[in-house]
Amino acid sequence: MKTIIKNAKVITMNEARTIHEHSYVVIEDGVFTAIEHGEPAEEAAKGANVVNADKKWLMPGLINTHGHTGMSLFRGVSDDLPLSKWLAEHIWPLEQKLDQKAVEAARLLSMVEMIESGTTTFLEMYHLHLDDFAAAVEEAGMRATLMRSVIGLCSKEEQEEKLAESLGFARRWHKQANGRIQTMLAPHAPYTCPPDYIERIVEAARQEGLPVHMHLAETRKEIHDYMDEYGMHPVELLQERDLLSGTEWLFAHGVHMHEQHYELLGAHQAAVSHNPKSNLKLGSGIAQVASMQKHGIVVSLGTDSVASNNALDLFEEMRTAVLLQRGINEQADIVTTWEGLNMATSNGAKALRFANLGTIEVGQQADFIMLNPEQAHLHPSSQAVSHLVFAAKGSDVTDVYVQGAPLMKDKQLLTLDKERILKEANEQLRRLQQ
Repeated sequence: MKTIIKNAKVITMNEARTIHEHSYVVIEDGVFTAIEHGEPAEEAAKGANVVNADKKWLMPGLINTHGHTGMSLFRGVSDDLPLSKWLAEHIWPLEQKLDQKAVEAARLLSMVEMIESGTTTFLEMYHLHLDDFAAAVEEAGMRATLMRSVIGLCSKEEQEEKLAESLGFARRWHKQANGRIQTMLAPHAPYTCPPDYIERIVEAARQEGLPVHMHLAETRKEIHDYMDEYGMHPVELLQERDLLSGTEWLFAHGVHMHEQHYELLGAHQAAVSHNPKSNLKLGSGIAQVASMQKHGIVVSLGTDSVASNNALDLFEEMRTAVLLQRGINEQADIVTTWEGLNMATSNGAKALRFANLGTIEVGQQADFIMLNPEQAHLHPSSQAVSHLVFAAKGSDVTDVYVQGAPLMKDKQLLTLDKERILKEANEQLRRLQQ
């Protein structure tokens, strides 16, 4: 069915930075087929599902390029530890208790939170019950990049079993759910996967034509330990083994790198998912996003898990990312307002390698959100882009669509039972803690 959303302010995020006042969009077969000023003609609206946006702001859906939704029951666990202790002493022991029901509850909780705060596409890097999750994503109507993350601190036989499991999942789900689900291969990190194992995974990814996602340079300790063992930074080892070229890389974090590392990643068209709030909470440091951009690295935004962030609100993440770069560099235009919004939308699509996504243009996938501008913090309302970056909240989102299908209308979730999901999440955590 043709859908027309009329009477909207449309923030396109196209290269021309066009904003259409009092406009309408037309959606057919999940794709935008028109973006026009004024009111749709009576003939064009005939037989269409016409939705009156009532002056809401319409923009591309937000894209979260790094996370672990399976960990969402651990929100608020151990707030005051660095990454290495936090993982070893709290998170990994808790993960040993996770079963199918607990992981399902965590992931459904995450999808509720993401939809309600305007995220339409997200990345899940985890190792438990992924086929179940892919089916849940398909049913909920979201768009996702999913992968079975692997840790290689085990025997060769176990390494190969984990890789085979990763490949099996990737083959089953890549470009499924009408193209809404894509997959990657995912060595967990250089400090949890020996170089030979990363090499084996990258080789498999090249053969399958899949991108690769990996944590990289998250903490200073991680880099010092790595250099003690291998005599070089992990980016340099990847380059030495020719693992950067011929591979579509998306790295998470990239906090502790230097100019030569940005240059290498930029030369190989790598993308980096910047996770500012998680990095701040764990005391890991601040990634040099401005330097990444200078070298042509595609920088997108991720939340990491709520265990290290406490929220999946990408509006918060976007604002934090822009303000941090201005503060640490003492330069107000080093990451512009527009670049901040771009990181949360079109750059996210590029980082996840989704084609025709991330802008409101004819031929693009109709993944979009609407916000209610009738909030005191969004007035005076003339500077929409500034407000979206520096003032908007996830709670301002009222409507969410993916491929033209509504997932939330007027703040009512349509594909997920929020009340049941919240109840189940609390019950599952209590069960794990017994």
